[in-house]
Amino acid sequence: MAIRLYKASTPGTRNRTVSTFEEISTNKPEKSLIKAFHSPKGHNHRGIITSRHRGGGHKKRYRLIDFKRNKINMFAKVTSIEYDPNRNARIALLHYTDGIKKYIIHPRSLQIGKIITSGPNSAIEVGNALPMEKIPLGTAVHNIELQPGKGGQIVRAAGTYAQIVAREGDFVTLKLPSSEVRLVRKACYATIGQVGNIDCNNITIGKAGRNRWLGKKPKVRGVAMNPVDHPHGGGEGKSPIGRSHPVTPWGEPALGVKTRDKKKYSNSYILRRRK
Repeated sequence: MAIRLYKASTPGTRNRTVSTFEEISTNKPEKSLIKAFHSPKGHNHRGIITSRHRGGGHKKRYRLIDFKRNKINMFAKVTSIEYDPNRNARIALLHYTDGIKKYIIHPRSLQIGKIITSGPNSAIEVGNALPMEKIPLGTAVHNIELQPGKGGQIVRAAGTYAQIVAREGDFVTLKLPSSEVRLVRKACYATIGQVGNIDCNNITIGKAGRNRWLGKKPKVRGVAMNPVDHPHGGGEGKSPIGRSHPVTPWGEPALGVKTRDKKKYSNSYILRRRK
């Protein structure tokens, strides 16, 4: 993937960059693998806003992704690489030998025409999915299951990969993109390789309207509000927050305070916390 620059013909294009989309082979998704998608826009089932600053955005349809890779020992051919508006990674369309079509997360360097498969006896090649007990140490993997058979849940964003660093008993030790080191059961499946579209973090939005296209609404700083609206509000002119530590609108500690549940069941699997 490459980054396209613009001439500064308008303020919105002065610093704007976009992907060249050179790896995309078609702009029409597979009809059998899409469905209607309506975002709740931060509202819960009662219509109450529970996540602020979400709403609007371009209309889109959801692509059904095969995170489980459970068609064991069946070959599939990569027929296209497509854009997915629901994630920053690209997706690849697979045609299996039995006629079934499925989307997967597109790994870096996986080319159209490549034959891939999944199962314990698959080769250690980009795009193949295997149980982690069958993958050599030091291999980069993505789309990793946390429970056998549930489907990949972690390491799915563009440019990410985890590394298998050890194997002992029923568990393998993974170093995750966040620098966290944790245990995962060796029977869990993972896909070989790094997720593609690695330059997505280098894209500059360029203008506020582009964020609105993505469904992100403006944020107002707490210090710019009145005291009735935020604990940071009030004061004359440009005042500091007036507290020893910043807080949320509801008075909870913010900015750097760990919020993970100290009694969470998976804490025992984490060998080193993320930074």
